[in-house]
Amino acid sequence: MFGPLISKPGSSRKNKTGSWRTEVRPKFLQKNCIGCKICMLICPEGCISEGENKVFTCDFLFCKGCGLCAQVCPKKDVIMEKEDAIQEKSRDKK
Repeated sequence: MFGPLISKPGSSRKNKTGSWRTEVRPKFLQKNCIGCKICMLICPEGCISEGENKVFTCDFLFCKGCGLCAQVCPKKDVIMEKEDAIQEKSRDKK
């Protein structure tokens, strides 16, 4: 189904590689998640973590925006958002 899975984060834990990110990053909608943890397993950098009540988050200091988490989510509860859209939303709140 996926090919080889990486169970431990790559060398990015030593180097904050989030600055290499593509123009998109994952957004966890937290609406239809069933807690399958496939997004955690597929992340090549191991930067997705599970909090309380199946709430998943991504450490953007390490996320490269590959989009694998969004592609494998069986409930489509992870989407990829453009960085510009996120910055605009944060400016609107100020």
